[in-house]
Amino acid sequence: MTILCEPAARAGQLSPALGGDVQIAGTLADARRMLAADPVESLVVVGAAIDLNEALAFAEAMRVERPAIGVVLLREVLDVVVLTQALRAGVREVVARDDLSSLADACARSRALSAQVTGVPQPRTDERRHGQVITVFAAKGGCGKTTLAVNLAAVLAAGGERSVCLVDLDLAFGDVGICLRAEPARTIVHGLGMLGHVDATGASSLLTACRPGLSALLAPVEPGDAERIPASLVTELLEVLPTMFDFVVVDTPSAFSEHVLAAMDASHHHVLLTTPDVPALKNLRVTLDMLDLLSYAHDIRSVVLNRSDAKVGLTMDDIDRVVRSDIRAHVPSSRDVPISVNKGNPIVLDLPKHPVSEAISRFAREHVLAEPVVAAKTSKRWFR
Repeated sequence: MTILCEPAARAGQLSPALGGDVQIAGTLADARRMLAADPVESLVVVGAAIDLNEALAFAEAMRVERPAIGVVLLREVLDVVVLTQALRAGVREVVARDDLSSLADACARSRALSAQVTGVPQPRTDERRHGQVITVFAAKGGCGKTTLAVNLAAVLAAGGERSVCLVDLDLAFGDVGICLRAEPARTIVHGLGMLGHVDATGASSLLTACRPGLSALLAPVEPGDAERIPASLVTELLEVLPTMFDFVVVDTPSAFSEHVLAAMDASHHHVLLTTPDVPALKNLRVTLDMLDLLSYAHDIRSVVLNRSDAKVGLTMDDIDRVVRSDIRAHVPSSRDVPISVNKGNPIVLDLPKHPVSEAISRFAREHVLAEPVVAAKTSKRWFR
């Protein structure tokens, strides 16, 4: 059963996309009454005709009163401000009003999450995993680092065949939640009370279920919270999470910091992203030199060239001359990538046969899944 809160004239056009039995509520007050009469209802779709502030207040209330209920919000126009507000309020997904295909997918994902209740892996006592930690880094913003991290995590999860945790370490400006349309009931900031004694039970309580096999540890949503998080908390979490997951993929900000270096220390694999423009290539070269200075092993590095087919006046010889390191993956440019980001569905899931998806999948298959696990090497950094 699904509750659709939308005037009757429009509701008839939307109902087929929702699947199953649909109850129509003209107002959010009507929706509340229906929920009170049905304790097992798991999905409310709030139409574009409903005032945004009322919809957000409803979602916030449901997050406290009925945490298992998913709220999907329809809007005439999608923008970052609305997505951010919705994310903070606890809305699971925001969909363009006329995109019935995306609406159907959003409803299916929400129902799956509700069915799983929390949907995150519980601590295992029978055996101890030794999952791989993969840190994705680019020293220049705008290279597509978060997009690569999200899609790499989705590929590794393989629809639930493996367990993956995606960690958003861009603490001030993290976008992983928005890219996955994830509902952030809790974020990394809620781990502050566990500092010094993080265990699997505590780490599990911080996670947000995103897709089958894929959970996320999201960045704070409130301004100022990023400054409260010490690097030692990151270190503790990245010691515990690999015992719970097959892979832990870490998305990072575009600057070396204590938090990023803590992730680098814990990593079995450094994925270094660049694009075919001189500033990005220069920053990659500086990054490689910095990693050498900090004594990180060469054999755990993978350079990925994003937008590799961009015609910007640089040849592959020019790029090789600057980078001086093997490029393990060439990911082409495509307008379908930002479209998938705006839809909140990784392109590897939305369009698995797309050239971008195939490039990321090939990289995962050949350089993550096929290679033997190398023990994480902690760097001895003299300036820490």
